[in-house]
Amino acid sequence: MATSSVEVLVEGGKATAAPPLGPALGPLGVNIGLVVADINKKTADFKGMQVPVKITVDSETKKHTISVGTPPASGLIKKEAKVEKGSGKPDKDLVGDLKIEQIIKIAKMKEDALSGKTLKEKVKEVIGTCRSMGIKVEEKTAAEVIELVNEGKFDAEIKAEKTEITAEELKQMDEERKRLQKELEEKRAHYEAEAKVIMTTLTGKTNEEIRKALDVAKIPEVIINKLAPKADVKKGAGAAKGGKGK
Repeated sequence: MATSSVEVLVEGGKATAAPPLGPALGPLGVNIGLVVADINKKTADFKGMQVPVKITVDSETKKHTISVGTPPASGLIKKEAKVEKGSGKPDKDLVGDLKIEQIIKIAKMKEDALSGKTLKEKVKEVIGTCRSMGIKVEEKTAAEVIELVNEGKFDAEIKAEKTEITAEELKQMDEERKRLQKELEEKRAHYEAEAKVIMTTLTGKTNEEIRKALDVAKIPEVIINKLAPKADVKKGAGAAKGGKGK
């Protein structure tokens, strides 16, 4: 079976027959309006985002298939949660919260890339990614929510493929994100103050000894690196090599 394909970037849900899509499809002999409609249906959940789309056309039957590329699930989660990055310690520090509708939305966006056979299984996969990023769901830990999904708590929302949330829910999410951010900042301030106290007792010790002491005291690595940065091994090696040549 001979096929031809076209790859383009379109705005989610807003593809048109205008360039570059229309002129690229014209020579393939397909119904351009139908292809555009199918693309918009498949990319409707990507409103405001540029989406890679591949259209493959059977040269004889003129039937087409559409493959929609998406960002990684982690990228979609960050976008929905409005956070720049996930947590460095997801088991302890939580950075955001999502509603089950947003999880369903992401699962639908990534349906071709997820291994689950049902939407419910795909939803659990997305929640698993939330767990690794320190993102809560429905104001609960990801592990707790997976249990609720298993118990059928969200069967109605999943069956209805509900992806919309209310303005009030958005407001609640923003407030929860701000609360988590404040909590995280307070934790970091506490750890930094504790680290500085420890360091005052280590005057004269090597940087390596200081880092080890802070690690034993369970100071987060990000703060250890800030207060006692790792030595630049390459720079030191280069300096030693230069000295040897004199």
